[in-house]
Amino acid sequence: MNRPLEIQDLGLRDYAEIWQLQKELVEKRARQEIPDQLLLVEHPAVFTCGRRLRAETLQDLPAFPLYEIERGGELSFHEPGQLVGYPIIWLPPEKRDLRAFLSRLEKTLILTLKDLDFQAHSHPEAGHTGVWLKDRKIASIGIAVRRWVTWHGFALNINNSLTMIQGLNPCGFPAEVMISLKEAGQREYNMEYIKERVKIHFQELLATS
Repeated sequence: MNRPLEIQDLGLRDYAEIWQLQKELVEKRARQEIPDQLLLVEHPAVFTCGRRLRAETLQDLPAFPLYEIERGGELSFHEPGQLVGYPIIWLPPEKRDLRAFLSRLEKTLILTLKDLDFQAHSHPEAGHTGVWLKDRKIASIGIAVRRWVTWHGFALNINNSLTMIQGLNPCGFPAEVMISLKEAGQREYNMEYIKERVKIHFQELLATS
């Protein structure tokens, strides 16, 4: 039996607004007042840093907003053209395996990229979450869990330029490791089509989890 899932396509929204929305939805989901949620959004230029942040990472950042948040990982940069997904998912007692949940997020994006004729993969070393095209990272993943409800999520580089992270170490890797679909395919990609593929694959994986 499929688990109910509500998907919200929120367009371009400020990070602070969606961060607050996540907090509200997490509490509602923990009280079983709403079904599982998947928020899809783009953000104006913004940095976020997770629990593994090192102080030197913050040196010489470009002048964009910076939020210290609850997810794992280090520094991330969001900008228009990047698809960000926030799964607000309650994990029942028999499914409280966070590594398995992260793997589902990676597989969602790997299948989405396969629909676009890209052979993506997870990192071969344990502990490096995200999705890769050969030796270039195209999607970052970092989650938090509150009362066994997941939040925060993934960022898939589609048509964003990545120029603002040059000289930085997003996710603990040199900026040169990061790539977008636009760079990989040498053309722009249809964001709406990619959203639809993400929705389909996420629903498939949620239902079979």
